[in-house]
Amino acid sequence: MFVVTGAAGFIGSCMVRRLEDAGYNDVVAVDDFSRADKEPNLAGKRLRERVHRDRFLAWLDAHWRDVEAIFHLGARTDTTEKDTTVFDALNLHYSQQLWQRCAEYNIPFLYASSAATYGAGEQGYSDDHERIALLRPLNPYGQSKQDFDMWLLQQAPQAGIPWAGFKFFNVYGPNEYHKGRMASVIFHTAQQIRTTGSMRLFRSHRPDFRDGEQSRDFIYVKDVVEVLLFFLEKRPPSAIYNLGTGQARTFLDLALNTFRAMDAEPNIAFIDTPADIRDTYQYFTEADMTKLRQQAGYSAPFYSLEDGTEDYVRGYLREKRYW
Repeated sequence: MFVVTGAAGFIGSCMVRRLEDAGYNDVVAVDDFSRADKEPNLAGKRLRERVHRDRFLAWLDAHWRDVEAIFHLGARTDTTEKDTTVFDALNLHYSQQLWQRCAEYNIPFLYASSAATYGAGEQGYSDDHERIALLRPLNPYGQSKQDFDMWLLQQAPQAGIPWAGFKFFNVYGPNEYHKGRMASVIFHTAQQIRTTGSMRLFRSHRPDFRDGEQSRDFIYVKDVVEVLLFFLEKRPPSAIYNLGTGQARTFLDLALNTFRAMDAEPNIAFIDTPADIRDTYQYFTEADMTKLRQQAGYSAPFYSLEDGTEDYVRGYLREKRYW
């Protein structure tokens, strides 16, 4: 059996799909399954079993002998949430308990970290373990991911199991319809174009960035799950890895590509960045992909922003299709 936590969510449901496409037909989905708007993410998938996240640790204690690997992709990902107790419970303590069981039961453990750990990027974007302690996240979500990364690096040498953490950069793609404000800018651009014929981007509040030239490393979710499948099958060295494309692109690039994929003329305006996220807003991210490419040996090309946007918009968003 192969377990995916957060299986009803965006990246988790895409991971389930990729596993099934690769012939893994014994996938166990873990989530809270309480939201009806996430249910279509799992519709039609050949799940072996669904396990509520509150029961999962006990379930694992009973079924660990049959589990071949765990993809721990479940987390609270709201970057605007300020209540640290929520993140401590779901992102830190739950992950620690799951890791401890994987170490005890000798189960390979693949988990989601986040580029939010890099904060404003003062320390650069290297995934060198020696630099991780220097990182200063800008919000409680990023801090919870940082806290778990640091804790795991202390535990891993004694565990002796295959493991890998992935600092996801800006992931976009199908199955994010339920994410609301936290959905990708491509998703919101397509929605605004459809309803108003225009798109509003955040204005820059820094003199060194012009409006629309805030830049992120955007990575298509199909590339993300391809990398995770590679780690399951090839077992590269255990480590924390960046997972982006290695090339930052502007939000203006992203919006223009979305207009093109929608066969619409660009019509872009700028609005103030909301006050509740303005002080913690990342203006630039770009993954250093040296470790994934050279140490892990992952050589497959990533979708360009142009190709990923076209596949996502034309293949999914236009008809509200799921993957």
